[in-house]
Amino acid sequence: MGLRETAKDNRGDPYGITSAAVVLVDGHGTIRHWSAGAEELLGYPAPEVLGRDAASLLSGEVSAATALSGARPAGAGREGRVTLRHRDGRGVPVAVRACPLSAAEGTGWLAVACDVAASHRWELDQAVARALLEESGIGIGVLDTGLRLRWANRTLAAMDGLPEAAGTAGPPESVRLPPWADSQARQVLVWGRAAPALEHVVPPPGMPRRSTPDHLRVRSSFPLRDGAGETLGVCHTAVEFTARDRARERLALVNEAAQRIGTTLDLDRTVRELAEVLMPRLADFVAIDLFHDVAAAQDLAPGPVGHGVLERVAHLSVRGNTPEAVVPLGGPARYPSKSPQHRCLTTGRPIRDPVVDPTTWWLTGDPQRMAKLGELGVHTHLVVPLRARGVTMGVVTLMRWENQAPFDEDDLLLVEELVARAAVCVDNARRYVREHNAALALQTSLLPPDLPDHCAVEVAYRYLPADADAGVGGDWFDVIPLSGARVALVVGDVVGHGIHAAASMGRLRAAVQTLADLDLPPEEVLARVDDLVLRLADEAEASAEGPMVVGATCVYAVYDPVSRRLCVARAGHPTPAVAHLSEPVELPDIPAGPPLGLGGLPFESAEIELEEGSVVALYTDGLIEASDRDVDIGFERLCFALAHPDRPLEGICDTMIRILLPDHPRDDVAFLVARTRALPSDRVATWEVPADPRAVHDARERAARQLTAWGLAEAAFTTELIVSELVTNALNHAAGPIRLRLIHERVLICEVSDSSNTSPRLRRAGNTDEGGRGLFLVAQVAQRWGTRYTAAGKTIWTEQQLPGGPPPVSPAGGGR
Repeated sequence: MGLRETAKDNRGDPYGITSAAVVLVDGHGTIRHWSAGAEELLGYPAPEVLGRDAASLLSGEVSAATALSGARPAGAGREGRVTLRHRDGRGVPVAVRACPLSAAEGTGWLAVACDVAASHRWELDQAVARALLEESGIGIGVLDTGLRLRWANRTLAAMDGLPEAAGTAGPPESVRLPPWADSQARQVLVWGRAAPALEHVVPPPGMPRRSTPDHLRVRSSFPLRDGAGETLGVCHTAVEFTARDRARERLALVNEAAQRIGTTLDLDRTVRELAEVLMPRLADFVAIDLFHDVAAAQDLAPGPVGHGVLERVAHLSVRGNTPEAVVPLGGPARYPSKSPQHRCLTTGRPIRDPVVDPTTWWLTGDPQRMAKLGELGVHTHLVVPLRARGVTMGVVTLMRWENQAPFDEDDLLLVEELVARAAVCVDNARRYVREHNAALALQTSLLPPDLPDHCAVEVAYRYLPADADAGVGGDWFDVIPLSGARVALVVGDVVGHGIHAAASMGRLRAAVQTLADLDLPPEEVLARVDDLVLRLADEAEASAEGPMVVGATCVYAVYDPVSRRLCVARAGHPTPAVAHLSEPVELPDIPAGPPLGLGGLPFESAEIELEEGSVVALYTDGLIEASDRDVDIGFERLCFALAHPDRPLEGICDTMIRILLPDHPRDDVAFLVARTRALPSDRVATWEVPADPRAVHDARERAARQLTAWGLAEAAFTTELIVSELVTNALNHAAGPIRLRLIHERVLICEVSDSSNTSPRLRRAGNTDEGGRGLFLVAQVAQRWGTRYTAAGKTIWTEQQLPGGPPPVSPAGGGR
């Protein structure tokens, strides 16, 4: 039975009280107890031997007292050896351990015996285990389920720099393995199986590299389980050996490079990781230069490159101040045409020069710099192109001086392998940055370049794209002028990231602008956008391109500076926040409709009356959910940031960013802050028009007098014509109360409201028609005109440029 079989044997110690032959002999040599193990060993059942003289079981003329006194007590070293007589008459060599007993009735002996062969096997197993734990070069430690080190031999303690107690009585509970090994042991607890790994150990900082050879360390962790299969902890082993086998060392370096290079899609970090792998293992100095188009994530031409601007993106040296790095980080690297770098780029092949030639060296030819290289003792260099997918992105230069061996063919093959692996990661990072920049440029171009200045609100906004890992999202905002001096405030968020999300955002923003031109109520705007999202998703699915729009959220609010009321509807979007001048910041209870793209459920709106100077904040969920904070905490911080709405809006925006957002938000953030204004009552004139044809004349005169009072007498003729035509149409084709309203803001607005839902239609009247020219004339003299529907009917409105004001933005006759 070997060590493995002994470990599996439930009996374990052959001298165990439950498995060995146990015999109790009194002071007269009479057997008083006979165990089942004794019966199995010698074949005698207990009734046959109890009361017999123990000497009768011995072979030879040795007394029982003599045999027992020659046996050692348990734990005292080597046991005694005797030959006993089996029931069948043969002799059985056994190992005996005995201890004297003393009692009131007299003295006696307790003897424990086992087969000599079993004793030999057990002693060998114990010796192997003891030598493995205490004398071998294998580091062994035992961790509990909390990964606290409970025991470690001296080898592991010395290997990992553990406290001295770790190799003796046991370490303090706070002692843990190094992070690398601790992570491996943690995987064992999670997966429940052994986890071997290879670790490279570099010389300590400040120690000359060549004076202290590199080491490889093989670590393995495996679970420790009890007899019931429950995990008691983890056993960790480590074996260290000098890496003198160059093939093994190269394999370890390639393995390390695969784990360290390309951990992110950050270009600068990727080239830095390559430099850290190459220095000091392969070179005393390494420099990485990339073409400017790579850093700018632009397209590159395939094949070798004979021209282009190189930039130094990383360099490392065994010397702390890198005196050999004559090209600063971020600076241009200009190489003469005969330099190995230029030859490497033009041919696409590595250049290995065993001797530095001052006439063709890659420096600028500065004698002082060449003298500095001579002082350093640089004797050889290797230049390798950084190429991936047929595109040359830069060049890697390695130099040696502390390492006296020149670069050989094996070094060249290894460096080419490492650089090729890194080049793929660099190209991936470049492509990702290019896609990210394209998506960001697309989204930025689809957002409003500047918000219009409106008499109803003063606005400020912020848009912060997500970090490079998350990608560009589909957040947007908008301020849309409406008829009657009103304004629409919109903030939306398309689900997902990337170019598809940005393109979808542009389509939804255009749709919302178009629907806003129709002067629809907020809930109706969201309902129609919801239909559009469903239709776009169906079209994309039918074209097998995948859904470009999988969902979106939106909040749409309309503010009227005349009534000072804000009408809001939202589709799966956070509710707006309102900062009142005399009350705490409010999060009004706006009915929460479903996100856009679900369909089937209606949207509702709610109205809020605001005092002039109140601040309304519309935002995407990225603002209140940044850094995975609790949403309630996000709302509390938002209310705190909006307190004191009398501050400048730009300052409020900066406060919101500072309080609510981390340095690098993981989701796009867009928010719009608007301070409400109110039109003075003397800038609005309203009249009720009776259902009498003579009321047209009265309406014209009232409008003329009001324009004179406003100092707009020059616009009286045009306004009288508009009022006459609109009031006449209302009297002829509508029913119910008719109201005329004039609004003097940056344009002159004329509105005629009635209770009819019949939409007026612009047409060209024939030469013999008596009517049909009213709206045509209105469209010719007004800057814009249109119709909006209300719960009580409709309103036909026009806008006129004020006398002396700027020219019309849109051509005459345009409507919305």
